Amino acid sequence: MSEFKGSIVPLVTPFKNGQIDEAAMERLIERQIAAGSHGLSVGGTTGEPGTLSLEERKYLIELAVKLIKGRVPLLAGTGTLRLDETLEITRFAQKVGAAGALVITPYYIKPNQEGLYRFFGQVAQAVPDFPIVLYNIPGRAGVEIKVETAARLRRDFPNIIGLKHSSKDVEYVSELLRTAGRDFRVFCGLEALTFPMMCVGAVGTIAATANWLPQETAQMCQLTLEGKYQEALELHYYGLEANDAIFWDTNPIPLKTVLSWMGLLEKEWRAPLGPTTPEIEARLRRMAESYGLIPKKEPHPPVLTDPAQKEYV
Repeated sequence: MSEFKGSIVPLVTPFKNGQIDEAAMERLIERQIAAGSHGLSVGGTTGEPGTLSLEERKYLIELAVKLIKGRVPLLAGTGTLRLDETLEITRFAQKVGAAGALVITPYYIKPNQEGLYRFFGQVAQAVPDFPIVLYNIPGRAGVEIKVETAARLRRDFPNIIGLKHSSKDVEYVSELLRTAGRDFRVFCGLEALTFPMMCVGAVGTIAATANWLPQETAQMCQLTLEGKYQEALELHYYGLEANDAIFWDTNPIPLKTVLSWMGLLEKEWRAPLGPTTPEIEARLRRMAESYGLIPKKEPHPPVLTDPAQKEYV
């Protein structure tokens, strides 16, 4: 349980010619570990799990375990809208050596709270020695895991050890920790709110921005965990534009656009996602240049049509 803290990076899923790109995944993982990320996650929202087959999702988890080689913990995204599929992927993640599972609220169905309790409870019972982190993302799932439901799950199933909170409701974190216990491991899932949520008791973040800024995100989390709030605050403000840029188009389109310019992967998605607009690409390029992710383009010299103008240029 103590493994899960700090910046656990939700990696994009790299594709090449429609298939998962193993070489690109290795580049992404090595970059994250070198930058000091506390852990990695695959198969979450940023990883386009809805467009992957069950076999692809299992392959992705096993590939990540193989490439990480135990250097940092892997929190495997295993949730789907179906219980049987969620159980299959979660059992597989435990079998191949993931450190825990991130299980999303079943999306599209909009279950009630009793349904959520039973769903997550059955997953926890199926892997009693495997840590489970609930994934509360009402914007995508259409329903929230209420504080009372999360606290009940934590009380009844010891291997449900935390929750990723992807919502602007920071008060939820305080209420959850008050109700479920201050040792319940809450992770921020909304990039710009990592520092505020950690200040009220969250232990880290599972934030897409770390795909771009792994070192800065990890440092901000570590400084906050150490109580060095002023230093962490500076990194919070430093990363705000990058946090915003994640959502200039549907995640992970902006991420993959910039990462492709950085030479880390192909600019490729699974349908129904598609390329962003030229206007957003231009904004992304300016953002990436400002953070030093890509070199700044040298301005073209003015074109002289009159030789007499030369002395004024």
